[in-house]
Amino acid sequence: MLAVLLLGLAPAAWPGDGIAVTDFLGREIELDAPAERIVALAPHLVENLYTAGAGEALVGAVSHSDYPAAARALPEVGGYTSVSLEAVVALDPDLVVAWASGDGGSRATRERFATLGIPVYVDRPRRLDDVARAIVDLGRLSGHAETAAAAARRFRTGIETLRRRYADRAPVSVFYQVWDEPLQTLGRDQFVGQLIRLCGGRNIFADVATLAPKVSIESVLARDPEVIVASGMGDERPDWLDDWRAWPGLQAVADDQLHFVPPDLIQRPTLRLLDGARRLCEAIDAAR
Repeated sequence: MLAVLLLGLAPAAWPGDGIAVTDFLGREIELDAPAERIVALAPHLVENLYTAGAGEALVGAVSHSDYPAAARALPEVGGYTSVSLEAVVALDPDLVVAWASGDGGSRATRERFATLGIPVYVDRPRRLDDVARAIVDLGRLSGHAETAAAAARRFRTGIETLRRRYADRAPVSVFYQVWDEPLQTLGRDQFVGQLIRLCGGRNIFADVATLAPKVSIESVLARDPEVIVASGMGDERPDWLDDWRAWPGLQAVADDQLHFVPPDLIQRPTLRLLDGARRLCEAIDAAR
């Protein structure tokens, strides 16, 4: 009977096993025990830690870490492009989580943390499923594996549901506008580009290799999108979206298909990306 009970225990149940996770740079991050003092060096990582159930372990974050509301009270350690090593060290973290594209994920910064004995998990999401992967990793590192796994399942299930719903619908040409001056969009491989395809849309600038190309008004008019979706800087619909009404011959204008999706719902690689995907799919579907 005792042998049966012992076989039923997962390996992680044995004390002293520690935790090992491979980050997005292929580095193995090892902890003797779940992290209890975590500093996050990108706003989306703060959000993902809360989603993973590790919000109470957060002791510091970079500026603009504004979701959930509790994150706004965290001590700041600089910006994601300008991390203060001294401020991080003063918080005595047993884990730092960083974004590969930010200052915290740079080799120089990682090496400085390494000399101080502070492990650094680096996140570099490129595919939609990387959002779920990161949440799972953060849950394991913080001792909240079950909470994180449940959140990851919700994300994956939601994305797959949208994929199946819109897979066979008629394609719709889409222009996604990040900003007006300069006029900027997002390319094929960025998250928004992936979501446009998920919704059965066709990014009119999918042929541009760069992630966030600057484009001209003339090139948008020439490609004549059926839908224009704007992001902007916050939760309010940007006034400049209506500037397109100066070209009534544009398909999106003629059919009144000018839409807004809050940028934090569609440009941050977090669980809320699923909400942004639903809104984007609905906007694209309205033009069919």
